[in-house]
Amino acid sequence: MTTKAAVERVGLFGVEIDCVRLDEAVQRILVMARTPGPCRFVVTPNLDHSMQLQTNAALRRAYADAALVIADGWPVVLASHLFGTPLPGRVTGSDLVPALLEAASERDPLRIFLLGAAPGVAQRAAIRVERDYPGAIVVGTRSPEFGFERDAAENSKILAHVEESKADVLVVGLGAPKQELWVHAHQDRIRANVALCVGATIDFLAGERSRAPEWVQRVGAEWVHRMMSEPRRLGPRYAKNALGLPSLLLRELRKRRNGGRSHES
Repeated sequence: MTTKAAVERVGLFGVEIDCVRLDEAVQRILVMARTPGPCRFVVTPNLDHSMQLQTNAALRRAYADAALVIADGWPVVLASHLFGTPLPGRVTGSDLVPALLEAASERDPLRIFLLGAAPGVAQRAAIRVERDYPGAIVVGTRSPEFGFERDAAENSKILAHVEESKADVLVVGLGAPKQELWVHAHQDRIRANVALCVGATIDFLAGERSRAPEWVQRVGAEWVHRMMSEPRRLGPRYAKNALGLPSLLLRELRKRRNGGRSHES
C-alpha cells in the first residue's frame, strides 16, 4: 500500500477526496513524477465512479491506495457543499493532463507513456503532445485489445514496454473502473513514478473528441455536451446516474448521521 499525500481530505460517498485546485494537483504530481520509487497513482472520481464505489469493493480498495484523489464532476463538488465539507472545485482529467504537460520544464522534459484509447489514437495524441508541449516527450504508446486485463502474458508485455520506455508519467485512459483496477493490481510492477487514471483524456489529446465550450464547463453542463456527442454510449449511463443520485445522497446522509461508518472491504 502506498503512503497517501499528507493533504486535507473530505470523506464523501465512501472515498477520501483531496482538497486541491488544478494548480495544486499539478504541483503534487510533478513532485511524484520526479521522485523515484514505487509507482503512485491518481484517480479522478465523478458521479459515475461514486455510484460504482457503492457496490465494487475492489474499486474501493484501489481508491484507498491512491496517492491523490481529485474530484472530477460537478455533482461530487456540489454534494460536498451540501454536506458542509466543501471541495475547492472540480479538476477533470482532461484539464489535469494538459496543465501538467504545460507545467513541465523544457530543461528536464517529462517522459510520458500513453496507455489506452482505440488503435492509432494514442499515436496521434503523441504527435500533438510533442508539438504543443515543449516540456514533454512521449516515450511510448499502446492501445490494448479488449479483454487484455485478463491475459497475463499481454499484461507482462505492456508492463515491459512501460519499463523499457523509462517513463516518468503513465497516462492511463482505459475507462472506469478498468483503469483504476488495472493500475492497482499492477502497481508494484509499473515502472513509472506516477500513473494517472484519466478516462478519455488520450482521445481529447489526439483531437478525437472535443471539450465543451468553456462557458458550458463553468456552468456545470459539460455532461450535456458529452452526452450529445456520444448519446448511445453515454445516454444510458447518465440516465442511470441521475436516477441513482437521490439514493446516493440519502445514503451519505444516513452514514454521516450514524457516525460516518465506512464500507466494508
